[in-house]
Amino acid sequence: MTTKYTIAVGSDHAGFELKNDVLVYLLENGHQPQDFGPDSSDSVDYPDYAHKVADSVATGENQLGILICGSGNGVCITANKHQGVRAALAWEPELASLARQHNNANVVCLPARFVSKEVALKIVEAYLSHEFEGGRHENRVNKIEGC
Repeated sequence: MTTKYTIAVGSDHAGFELKNDVLVYLLENGHQPQDFGPDSSDSVDYPDYAHKVADSVATGENQLGILICGSGNGVCITANKHQGVRAALAWEPELASLARQHNNANVVCLPARFVSKEVALKIVEAYLSHEFEGGRHENRVNKIEGC
């Protein structure tokens, strides 16, 4: 991993502990994470945090985003409502790699209740270790935005 990123990070209560683990991992690896919350494991509504992370990526405040909830689905669906955000659900490292390489995903979503901390950090590493390949994938990604 040579490229260092500014990364928006958020979760819901189910992903709170894993979010903190991801923040530590990002800092230890030279990235600049911005924690969009929550600040405790008290019950919260995932869209409140997913919208903040997605806005940050869509406006360019942060280059990438990482969202975490129980299944990963809720935050992924929410983030994808934002123009310019391509959020992908990943429960294993290869999915995160392919999301970056083929889909130019700028947000990765993790299912806290279905992956261990170790697997989650490998997913984050795989996501950050790859770039968009462009080429044959460029036209397909452009169609996502309706271009």
